Amino acid sequence: MKTNIKKYILMAAVALGSTLTSCVDDLDTTPIDPNYKSGDKIYVSAESYKQGLSKLYGSFVLAGQEGAGGNADIAGGDPGSTVYTRLLFYCQELSTDAAIAAWNDGDIKEFHNQKWTSGNGFVGNMYTRLYLTIGFINQYLRDTEPGKLISSLTSDDLKNIEQYRAEARLLRAMVYYNALDLFGSVPILTEADPVGKFKPEQKTRKEIFTFVEAEVSEIESLLAEPGNNEYGRIDKGAAWALMARMYLNAEVYINEVKYTECIDYCKKIMPFYSLNDSYEELFMADNHLRTNEMIFAFACDGLNSQTYGATTYLIHAAIGGDYVPANAGINGGWGGNRVTSAFVNKFDQNNDKRAMFFTEGQSLEIDQIGEFTEGYMLVKYTNKNSDGTNGSDDNFVDTDFPIFRLADVYLMYAESVLRGGNGGSLGEATSYINQLRTRAYGNTSGNITEADLTLDFIIDERARELSWECMRRTDLIRFGQFSNSKYLWPWKGGLKDGKSVDAHYNLYPIPLSELNSNSNLTPTPGY
Repeated sequence: MKTNIKKYILMAAVALGSTLTSCVDDLDTTPIDPNYKSGDKIYVSAESYKQGLSKLYGSFVLAGQEGAGGNADIAGGDPGSTVYTRLLFYCQELSTDAAIAAWNDGDIKEFHNQKWTSGNGFVGNMYTRLYLTIGFINQYLRDTEPGKLISSLTSDDLKNIEQYRAEARLLRAMVYYNALDLFGSVPILTEADPVGKFKPEQKTRKEIFTFVEAEVSEIESLLAEPGNNEYGRIDKGAAWALMARMYLNAEVYINEVKYTECIDYCKKIMPFYSLNDSYEELFMADNHLRTNEMIFAFACDGLNSQTYGATTYLIHAAIGGDYVPANAGINGGWGGNRVTSAFVNKFDQNNDKRAMFFTEGQSLEIDQIGEFTEGYMLVKYTNKNSDGTNGSDDNFVDTDFPIFRLADVYLMYAESVLRGGNGGSLGEATSYINQLRTRAYGNTSGNITEADLTLDFIIDERARELSWECMRRTDLIRFGQFSNSKYLWPWKGGLKDGKSVDAHYNLYPIPLSELNSNSNLTPTPGY
């Protein structure tokens, strides 16, 4: 059964709703919301500790405390555009060849134009959301310290809470990985830091990388075995996948080669999972049933965790023109996101089932960004169940947002082998890739040989397999194709034919508001 992420009003030690400021030095402060309840008023039973954990998971997909956008955690503007997963899509996909928005909302066009500044509102919201989520987690960890637990707990309750705390720390490690990837050098805040206004020091990428390594090492034994936790909660498989992803990018983050370590973690994961027979089912309303391949996903529920972020956004925003919304199990499209022709051309559209483009009434090329009918729609995500029925609600969707899948592990393994990592083989790597391609083509007609398996092939295969799973920017940076002239796509740099942009765009800037409020922060180079 799917775990429903409910909106428990567990006010962590941060200011929420209309009282929230966006400055990092305020994100770990004493709450001033009148509805706030301190930890000793919230945690009154064993179940309440689990509800507190649910709040942490919910922070990745929800805007706030009420309904889809009521009492939002971040004040100002559209609450849906302050949701963690939606902001991550803006940063990771809209800045690449994989997505382009027709909207004029705020600074959104600065993403595909690669012209953002330290004043970009969405970049600021992403930074705020990262530290807001960290603030929730830190307060949960403070409130669940062994000396603060209620006296009526049984030994089993205490064991469960120990695991809850480990899950919270892994969620925090995931947030710091995103901060490391998106912003580079940022502060590290933990439950040991004081509650109240203070100016945290900026840490290097190496220090953040080391912090994540240490966290995962400390908590790994406390997590459930792969596949043995409730659906919607993390386990050792998620911890290993996080480490594999970080090691894959270590050369970018800390200028150190960690491909052998990436292979080691991939090999730890593989025995516990298998590819789902159908690619399409992984992105449907009942994708919570695909636990054979889905290592971890953020749970979404159209009735119990309504949001205008996560997959509700991905599905609605990709639909418009001649596409019938009911075919995706929803009540209407928002006419927002399409893909560029450069991205479309990476697919064999006649045979590859991953080429999930709607083309009727749509032109391949985009001459005017604001015209939604220019550019193909990617209708990969849907609110339809695998039996053809709709999700529980036709506005807010049930489709969970995948974070780690076995398919990505196969691709990470293959790339690490090609980059010289030890402990793997080219033959095994080719076999894993061909499993993906056999599923995609329905037969072996798309399979490759060892000679075909090159880094150029891998970056394109990752585009085909992992489209709109919030990895494209990171992948392009790792392959040296994001900011320079090595790879141009339509509207890169704000030109229809694309142009090279400066390498400082490989990182997002620490927001100007944070720099103004914390003298211990220095501007991101180039901004």
